[in-house]
Amino acid sequence: MKKLIYPVLGLAIALSVQSCDNWKAKYLNEKSLVDEPGMEFLKGSVEGGMTEIAASKLAVANSTNPEVVEFAKMMITDHSKANHALDSIKFDQYVTGKDTISDEHQVILDSLATKKGADFDKAYIAMMVKDHEGAVDLFTEASTDKNSHIHYFAENTLPTIKEHLEKAEELQKSLK
Repeated sequence: MKKLIYPVLGLAIALSVQSCDNWKAKYLNEKSLVDEPGMEFLKGSVEGGMTEIAASKLAVANSTNPEVVEFAKMMITDHSKANHALDSIKFDQYVTGKDTISDEHQVILDSLATKKGADFDKAYIAMMVKDHEGAVDLFTEASTDKNSHIHYFAENTLPTIKEHLEKAEELQKSLK
């Protein structure tokens, strides 16, 4: 009987230590459950969403084309929902860090802000086509990620991104 107590006690201590690690990870954000490719996906998709929301807000303000404004409103709605879902994934997977728009995207946004009318529409839609082409690649790759949260989000969001790309390409053709 005494020989059985020590292994059981050792197991109880090991489980206690493990639960402390999980507590630290959840509340002190010291441990992420996402590997490097998953982190790159989260960073890229959140930044892309933030950039597209910012550009689309400019489109609502600067475009006089009703189709472009409608597309921009769809971008704001869809990317806001996606970023909210990504925030939940980041929280659940203990991913920390500040979300920002890259300098490269900020230069594009600043350039867009100076345009009006048809010039704005062409630049905005060209940006949407390019960014969604990149997003299709990013989400296609992430749809096989070993982290189930990232895998399912990417897999379930990919059809919407492809739909955005198709709509942007249609708009781009109509603006020429």
